[in-house]
Amino acid sequence: MHIQILGTGCPKCTKLAESTESAARELGLDYEMEKVSDINKIIALGVMMTPALVVDGEVKIVGKVPSVADLKWILK
Repeated sequence: MHIQILGTGCPKCTKLAESTESAARELGLDYEMEKVSDINKIIALGVMMTPALVVDGEVKIVGKVPSVADLKWILK
């Protein structure tokens, strides 16, 4: 599984990365996490607001930081 955290490094972006990593570890997933801060790459993915979560090329969350429980449901 390829997980991308889109954001410029703001506190919400950092929190999304930490929460997503916790959820993936708790689920025992085999994943690779990438932090994307290049605004051109973020826009190329069709995202206009950060933070955002992309899983295997599909945008799952934009503009918010869900709970670890919600992230586990999204990553299943």
